[in-house]
Amino acid sequence: MVSSQFMTQKSGVDGVWFRRALVVSVLLVMSLQMTGCGKAEQPAGGPGGPGSMVMPVTAIDMRPQPVPLVIEAVGQVEGSRQVEVRARVSGVMTKQRYKEGDRIEAGGVLFEIERAPYEIELAQARAALAQDRANLERAEREAKRLKPLVEEKAISQKEYDDATSGLKTAQAAILASQARVRNAELNLSYTNVTSPIAGITGRARFSVGSLIVPGNDSSLLTTVNITDPIWVRFSFSESETQQLRQAAGKTVVKLLLPDGSAYTESGNVNFSASTVDTQTGAVALRAEFPNPKLVLLPGQFARVQVVTGEREAYLVPQAALVQNEQGKIVFTVSADNKVAPRPVETAGWSGHDWIVISGLSPGDKVIVDNLMKLRPGAPVAPHAPGEMPAPPAGAAPGGEKGK
Repeated sequence: MVSSQFMTQKSGVDGVWFRRALVVSVLLVMSLQMTGCGKAEQPAGGPGGPGSMVMPVTAIDMRPQPVPLVIEAVGQVEGSRQVEVRARVSGVMTKQRYKEGDRIEAGGVLFEIERAPYEIELAQARAALAQDRANLERAEREAKRLKPLVEEKAISQKEYDDATSGLKTAQAAILASQARVRNAELNLSYTNVTSPIAGITGRARFSVGSLIVPGNDSSLLTTVNITDPIWVRFSFSESETQQLRQAAGKTVVKLLLPDGSAYTESGNVNFSASTVDTQTGAVALRAEFPNPKLVLLPGQFARVQVVTGEREAYLVPQAALVQNEQGKIVFTVSADNKVAPRPVETAGWSGHDWIVISGLSPGDKVIVDNLMKLRPGAPVAPHAPGEMPAPPAGAAPGGEKGK
């Protein structure tokens, strides 16, 4: 009985192991079938073979064209003349006669300084002149009276000489009094502070009621700038300055405003320093521009572009050029539609394009997008800007695979 029970238990254990082994075998067969199906669906040739995807890229044809040679720098605008308006007499400022930033004509009154002390000074000078004129008349009468008497020996020669000296003294006193009157008139006129030139007024340094004293900081009241024409100061490196001089005066200067727009008026270089700044290695220059509408203001920054001539070159979009430790490179499409890097040499900018002067040939196709995904020798599908990429080889319209 014990033996039959043991056999029953053993057969039950064998049945469990049998069922488990059967399940494992079924799963293994299914795995092998799925693996075989995956391999069957892989395109012929394996990864990277003829059936793999080709990168679509936009490429533009290169054609040489006349390109202006431009040297660019950052410049600062300043008035072609800037005059400091200073007080010439002391006193309390009583009135401001102009609006800051407005245009004023030469001789226009900007400020008024109290006049009363200078009116009194002028009155005193005129009174002294009147007194000296009276003394002159008396001296003239005395000399005229004594002249016949000295001829008749009625008086001594000394008395007549004294009368003559008194006459000359009175005449000199008249001249001194006239100068004091003129000086007092000038001081009184200086109480009206006027603009010496026509231009744009600056900020008032002091307000009404301030005590103004010539000869110290309070004497500077404001500034007046001539802004038409206007000047722009900038600097070039030694090589750029040499290129500018080789242009032999056939240069045109243009400005780009802070908002990126081009200034409508062209200018010309009217100053070039004769020495190189030892600290910066640059040469200071200055250009003059018409400014009838006061678009340019003193102190404003702008980009200066000096056109020194023309040459045959290629215009390459900014996004198409890559710069690394080896230099500047563009990616071109070879005859068999593969990526071919080209080292190039540039000569500045023209608008938003690089000016390429060597490294390209007529008819080259330069890739302008997907640059980060490109590898030398990788196949690509080039298309012109604005066109749709060509479908892969063997693909039917609508995206279905060809039979």
